[in-house]
Amino acid sequence: MNSNNIKKGVSGLFCLLAAVGAPMLQSCEDFFDQESEHIIPADQEHLNSATDTIYSLTGILSKLEALGDRTILLGELRGDLMDYTGTADGDLVDIAQFNVGDDNRFNSPRDYYAVINNCNYYIEHCDTALRKSLTEYIFKREYAVVKTLRAWTYLQLVLNYGSVPFVTKPILTKEEADAHYPTYDLQDVCNYFIADLTPLSADYGNDVPQIGVVQGVDSRFFYYPLDVLLGDMYLWAGGQANARQAAKYYHKFLIEHNGNGVYPTGTDRVSWALNSDSYLSPSTNSWGRAFLGTRERSYSSNNELITVIPGDSLPSEPHYSQLRNYFNSTTDNDFKVSIRPSQGMFDISEAQRYCIVTNGAGGTRVASYAPTGLTNHRTGDLRLWAAYSSSENTTVIYSNGQTDRIDYYQQLTKWDRTSRNVPILRRQMVYLRLAEALNVAGYPRMAFSILSNGINDRFVKDSIMPYYTSADSVYLASITFRAGNDQYPVMSVDNWLGLSTLPYNTMGLHSRGSGFTPLNEYYRLPNDTIETDDTKRAQLIGEQQHYVDSLILQEGALECAFEGTRFYDLMRYCLRQPNPGQTMQDYIFGRRGKANRAAMASEIKKSLLDQRNWYLNYQGQFGLRTVPAGI
Repeated sequence: MNSNNIKKGVSGLFCLLAAVGAPMLQSCEDFFDQESEHIIPADQEHLNSATDTIYSLTGILSKLEALGDRTILLGELRGDLMDYTGTADGDLVDIAQFNVGDDNRFNSPRDYYAVINNCNYYIEHCDTALRKSLTEYIFKREYAVVKTLRAWTYLQLVLNYGSVPFVTKPILTKEEADAHYPTYDLQDVCNYFIADLTPLSADYGNDVPQIGVVQGVDSRFFYYPLDVLLGDMYLWAGGQANARQAAKYYHKFLIEHNGNGVYPTGTDRVSWALNSDSYLSPSTNSWGRAFLGTRERSYSSNNELITVIPGDSLPSEPHYSQLRNYFNSTTDNDFKVSIRPSQGMFDISEAQRYCIVTNGAGGTRVASYAPTGLTNHRTGDLRLWAAYSSSENTTVIYSNGQTDRIDYYQQLTKWDRTSRNVPILRRQMVYLRLAEALNVAGYPRMAFSILSNGINDRFVKDSIMPYYTSADSVYLASITFRAGNDQYPVMSVDNWLGLSTLPYNTMGLHSRGSGFTPLNEYYRLPNDTIETDDTKRAQLIGEQQHYVDSLILQEGALECAFEGTRFYDLMRYCLRQPNPGQTMQDYIFGRRGKANRAAMASEIKKSLLDQRNWYLNYQGQFGLRTVPAGI
């Protein structure tokens, strides 16, 4: 097929003013850009050759490039872990101040609809009936991937705008563009795509096409896993029953990833030297190294990185990621960053107690704690120290001339120009969402174990099931880790001290930066008792759920800061609280620390008590109209 032989259609899609009940103030041509190139044969009813599907799939991926930077910026600048500097441009400042106007370059619904419309065309025209054998279809894998990309794009759209026009057919004519389409909110989007994707999960939940290496990157990194997205949809849908389903899909992904069956938390960490009272520099930083180097070039069952949004490699190209220049001091920005970690981020990190384990008398293990008051972000959790470095003296040249740097965990803001893609999903995010889903489902003890000890089948049976009813045990037994104890051995204290040669590949997520957490007396599940009375058990579980919910949100900050997830994590957390608006406002106003809450409040003109102000608006037509009851 000639790649220039393409069908012209309508991008950005359609004029939807009437769909949201507003008067028709402008034409569709004014509202959306209607020119879009679909990488599809112009003279065929179906996509029925490998060449057709490859061109079409790469065409969809090229549309995703426009969403890379904004996916991170909209997820972080509206949160509490990052703050803008005096050199930030107005568009970045407006995002952080919840004051995004129609002319903000990151406020463009049509970029999302360009992806959606291409996906709709592919889904309608891909010939999924063709087989290569009696049991294997030729294009079903690609079909599942495109359906997942469409669902992911709709989820991003509705999370940012609150309610959106919804269409599942390709828009190819002006008449179709002028038609009226229904408006879907978050619940509608989740319900639709849960039904749409579930039938594909059994065969394609973790299966993606391999179209080779693109610009040195394995193409499998370009896809969002279907099972993870189903987990996301169920988690956003809210409620205990949906949370149970979310946990099942996250768990299914983790045990089936790449067909290997073993995808543990890993044991990469930042730690102080064993048996040392020197606190000048941590001695171990396998955690930081896990995100650098060439991980996105090598796809394996044990890879930390899961998904990236593709981007351009040269600054002159339209979708070259500027995140490296927003976050890092570079020659391109005259060593002046636009965005830095916030005081709120520093406060969360420094509030942790790093647990040091040493050998005591008679072979006992003694826990002590690193001192407070250390400089250079060495107090508390060490992941911030491993990720962020700065120097206020701009005459000092170090680290390739940088004076402010975030060694973004996934090369996101790597300071050279070889990292073209924007990472959006990695393994620890899936484990954190699994913990969140289990907690909402009513199993805070199991969720807590993911944070504190690590988890395998023996731990579930011996240390979790006794605290729940026999009916609960049936569900918990379904969250099995295959031949668990052999394939998911949990790190012991002797492993931590280097005194055991037994294998291990699993540990609590909090140990990645805060020392050996199982012995940390400051990191405990409250009222940790077996309760046989049904009423008291329910009350105890409710208290533990509230506590663990806040721990998961905190761990998300420690592990995934700057990765584009924070505002959405805050949204889910706040929507589960009795007063979502007040909770959100408390977090955002704490961005610059407790002492500066009033100053932060004065900069954010819109009240965050009103959930409608959490979302973007566009030309009065995109934006939340009705406040949901919660999730």
